[in-house]
Amino acid sequence: MRSAGKRHKHPAQITSSLGMGISLLLIAGQVQALPGQSPDEAEAWIQAHPTLRPGSGEKLLIRKSATPAQRFQFRSSLLQVGRGSPGPTGGIIRTEEISIYDMINGVTVARLQEALRSIYGAVIYQDYINARVVYRYPDRTNVNQAVNQKTPLLAEIQGEVREGDRYAYWLEVAINNNGFAYTGRATVFLKSDLPKLETELRGR
Repeated sequence: MRSAGKRHKHPAQITSSLGMGISLLLIAGQVQALPGQSPDEAEAWIQAHPTLRPGSGEKLLIRKSATPAQRFQFRSSLLQVGRGSPGPTGGIIRTEEISIYDMINGVTVARLQEALRSIYGAVIYQDYINARVVYRYPDRTNVNQAVNQKTPLLAEIQGEVREGDRYAYWLEVAINNNGFAYTGRATVFLKSDLPKLETELRGR
C-alpha cells in the first residue's frame, strides 16, 4: 500500500499538543493494549493515557480538533471490526480505531504507523511490523468506480490488513484525485474477527 505525497507543514501547526499523531508523545514502558479487555479496564487505560488525554465526559470515544481541517479520534468499541454485527460481543472490547483527518499536512501510512507506536507502545507496534499481510487493496485492475461517482474528489481507498501474534491490524487511507490523502485510520482488533473483516473487504 503506497502512501500519499508529502505536504509542507503549516507554520501555525499545533496538532502535536492535541495528540493528532503529528508529534505524538511516546509512552514509557510496556503498554497493555485494549482489545480483549472489559469496558471498565479500557476506560481506566484511556483516562490514564498521556497522549489521549480525554476531555470531561469522554470515556471510550475521544475527539480532538486543532481546526476544522485537522481532527483526531480514538474509539474503543465492543462491536466487531467492519460492518456492525448484531451478534453477541462477549462483553469485551473487540475493536480500537485511530482516525486522523488532516487537510493541511495529509495522512500517510507512516503517520498511521507512528500513531500505533505512540498509543500502544513498542511491543504492539513490533507485533504489527512483524505481522503477516492478509489482504491489500485496491486491485489495480478493478478500481471501485461507484465510490468515484459518489465522491468525485476521491480517487481510491487504499488499505491493508495484517495478522500478528497478538492482534490483527487494518490500516486505510483515502486518496483524492491529486494523489493527496487527507484522511486515514488504523484499527487494532481481535484476531478472531479477522475472517469477518476479510470477507467483507473482498466482497465489496
